Amino acid sequence: MNKYSTLYITALGLISCTGGNKSAEASATAAINCDTNKQRPNIVILLTDDQGYGDMRCYGNEKLQTPHLDQLAAEGTRFTNFYAGAAASTPSRAALLTGRYAERTGVPGVVDDQSENGLKRSEITLAEYLKQNDYATAIVGKWHLGYQPEYLPLRHGFTDFYGIPYSNDMWPYHPAPDHAYPALPFYDNDRILEYNAPVNQMTTRLTERAVRFIDEHKQEPFFLYLPYTQPHVPLGVSDKFKGKSGQGLYADVIMEIDWSVGEIMKALKTNGLDDNTIVMFTSDNGPWLSYGNHGGSNGGLREGKGTTFDGGQRVPFIVRMPGAIPAGKVNDQFLSALDITPTLVNLTQSQMPRMNKFDGQDAWDILSGKANEHQPFYFVYNGMVEALRDGKWKCVAPHTYRIVKTPGKDGLPGEQIAAGGNTGLALFDLDADPKESNDLAAAHPEIAAQMQAKIKEFQKEMDEEMKHLMIE
Repeated sequence: MNKYSTLYITALGLISCTGGNKSAEASATAAINCDTNKQRPNIVILLTDDQGYGDMRCYGNEKLQTPHLDQLAAEGTRFTNFYAGAAASTPSRAALLTGRYAERTGVPGVVDDQSENGLKRSEITLAEYLKQNDYATAIVGKWHLGYQPEYLPLRHGFTDFYGIPYSNDMWPYHPAPDHAYPALPFYDNDRILEYNAPVNQMTTRLTERAVRFIDEHKQEPFFLYLPYTQPHVPLGVSDKFKGKSGQGLYADVIMEIDWSVGEIMKALKTNGLDDNTIVMFTSDNGPWLSYGNHGGSNGGLREGKGTTFDGGQRVPFIVRMPGAIPAGKVNDQFLSALDITPTLVNLTQSQMPRMNKFDGQDAWDILSGKANEHQPFYFVYNGMVEALRDGKWKCVAPHTYRIVKTPGKDGLPGEQIAAGGNTGLALFDLDADPKESNDLAAAHPEIAAQMQAKIKEFQKEMDEEMKHLMIE
């Protein structure tokens, strides 16, 4: 029994069925042994695709209608300094599901139908940790961690897969493809149901399947991972939400995602699972600014998807679990998606004999509202360590970065220049300057130098990881 399990049992007010004056740890152990399934929490992770920091009403966007997400925040804790594991889809998802920087896992960059690499078999996903602890595990939505059969979800700990293997713009209708994409398959476990599934029905279909999974597994502990295909372009919304927002297609799409969250919460409550389920909502990276009105909002942060400035990686994060996670709280402690797997592994006591070293940390103290420091977080993009956050400070290493010269409109991309921006060494106080607009490197040269030294040291580590990837 680890310290976290004791905290979890205490937080939910569970008691030992054996009675007597036992120690807290012994009582917690007895409670678990008394009714194992009841004590182990269900886990639901809701992950949107390219939703920006400013794409919810509870994060300051008054034009969007997100009542169910706002309710989730009111019943849980909303974090204002949460970072995706990377600034692009594939490495971000790898970081979330393994608790490790994507460079270690075999997928430092975005993969598609032509990629021969995928999440390495030696990596242990959150689903694998939970599956060996008798959890039912499902992914409903977008995988994007390798298309070859050996890399698909059923080979990485999931017992159910319903969705697509990579992004929904990697199909024949891409407006400006790098190559001719083949038909996009839609999977039901190992079977391809159809090709080029209509994007307008995707959110509804995924929601219905996710609710079915909850209904079918309400008698056992389960892990539901619901990585939506939206609001990534091409945008699609069902007739029940088309034009309903009055603010354009992107706002309609957000409304439907919000509806979906409401349906998931309704299913949990209807099945009596509400109090014993931890629900997390977040995004895989910042908004794709190149798509203009079909891209999201960075909430006033600097840049967007594909960059390691905060607009590219600071994303919404809401966590809810009655009795364990404080309700109605806004937490400004910084943490990252790398922390999700180690935290949930400890929560469920799902350690395995062979275990890769986590880069993230057990963040239960932070999630449950207790003061706790967070270890430094490195911003890594395709093997390059471009920044480091430590406390309130963010040090940016010299590098080029993506810029959007001219935004697109109505589903067509604008002019995006891969290395159009250039920065030297910079230091930002993110407490005072979340927009990363006031460089303090000259005012605090000792802090900048210390953090730059850490970046250079970690770059050596990442270089070794990339070297091993090349060899493999």
